[in-house]
Amino acid sequence: MTQTQNAARYREFKLPDVGEGLTEAEILKWYVQPGDTVTDGQVVCEVETAKAAVELPIPYDGVVHELRFEEGVTVDVGTSIIVVDVAPGTAAPAEPVAAPAPVAEPAEDEAPKGRQPVLVGYGVAESSTKRRARKTDTSAPEKAAYSASVQAELNGTSTSVQAVEERTRPLAKPPVRKLAKDLGIDLATVTPTGANGVITREDVHAAAAPAAAPDVSRETVTEAPAAPAAPVDLAGTGASAPASRETVTPIKGVRKATAAAMVKSAFTAPHVTEFITLDVTRTMKLVAELKADPDKYGMAGLRINPLLLIAKALLVAIRRNPEVNATWDEENQVIVQKEYVNLGIAAATPRGLIVPNIKDAQAKTLPELASALADLVSVAREGKTSPAAMQGGTVTITNVGVFGVDTGTPILNPGESAILAVGAIKLQPWVHKGKVKARQVTTLALSFDHRVVDGELGSKVLADTAAVLEHPKRLITWA
Repeated sequence: MTQTQNAARYREFKLPDVGEGLTEAEILKWYVQPGDTVTDGQVVCEVETAKAAVELPIPYDGVVHELRFEEGVTVDVGTSIIVVDVAPGTAAPAEPVAAPAPVAEPAEDEAPKGRQPVLVGYGVAESSTKRRARKTDTSAPEKAAYSASVQAELNGTSTSVQAVEERTRPLAKPPVRKLAKDLGIDLATVTPTGANGVITREDVHAAAAPAAAPDVSRETVTEAPAAPAAPVDLAGTGASAPASRETVTPIKGVRKATAAAMVKSAFTAPHVTEFITLDVTRTMKLVAELKADPDKYGMAGLRINPLLLIAKALLVAIRRNPEVNATWDEENQVIVQKEYVNLGIAAATPRGLIVPNIKDAQAKTLPELASALADLVSVAREGKTSPAAMQGGTVTITNVGVFGVDTGTPILNPGESAILAVGAIKLQPWVHKGKVKARQVTTLALSFDHRVVDGELGSKVLADTAAVLEHPKRLITWA
């Protein structure tokens, strides 16, 4: 079997760009194992990017030959993650196949050919991908050794691996090298037991066992090994806290992206926050009325809650003050006012805080808005929110009241100029028609980018939102 025939038989599926601008993703779960038969379009794994969890379909028919990475490993976009035998049953080559010659990179102004189909955005070129620099310090000989070991596995021969092993460092796949680095184990001191002299995870664990290294499960170890923490003096008594009382969580995925976005927003846009406390008793009565007779208002089967009316009130306020729905474009030195409102709803999920948005929310009726909100929340809780659903937001609502919090000073979602925080709705004493009565009261907080929104505009938006909630009939007259 020639080199061309061998390459045609074993197809490598590379991690695609599942969202514009993403450079890496973590493999959450494999749905297949070596030896399993797969078909074109079948989902083979689930990966988590900085934006969402995404299921990846395989574009080939065949039998899984190899899974290149284990669950929990973060992989660069364009890296081969699975090898599929598209011609199972074909006899293996009798002689080793020489490694393919390097392919020249395309010129900067030349579009790469042979792009792979991807879920969102542009794909990586199959033979001319410009790889981002790896986080690990991997030398050229190590890469050559790993490439040779993979080629040997595909060819069914160990000759090339043995030849390379004599001239390079010990052979081990990237996940094993990472494990060894986390444990502080020198691979040169590890006795390999894998095929063709490749070091396995078990070999590394065996080498680490005599040193009684701490547990390095994926849930408790950071990307890079940390120096041993010094004992903590408890209240100056001389006693120290054992390391087991500390939990270390890797900064990755949604948490990593959220942190970067919040830092960028906080130190880029000058934030101003204004507050207003208001009586929402009439709004709560309208919510109860809608729940009691949903058919009358076309709301049958839809979830009705205060957030629905708050969202509608904010949309009315934006319609009356459209300048707030804008973006500061630093590069072009312009303010871009949007004629549409993609209303973001901050959602706390098991993977962290995400902000999907309802496209063209300004054009939706109350029933349509209720349906869109329900879909957004259910998809977010399942961890299936797509990257596209979190792009293009213009204004955001964050409901901290569900946690019993009165209000807060929310940080702007990057690229937006306003965010409304909704506090808890509580029964409080309130002056109503000249008398102190028990009324449903809440506090709203509007943060805005002071480069785009001045104090007058921000105050008008907040006051109009409150006015609608105090007298919800204005949803009809003002809309």
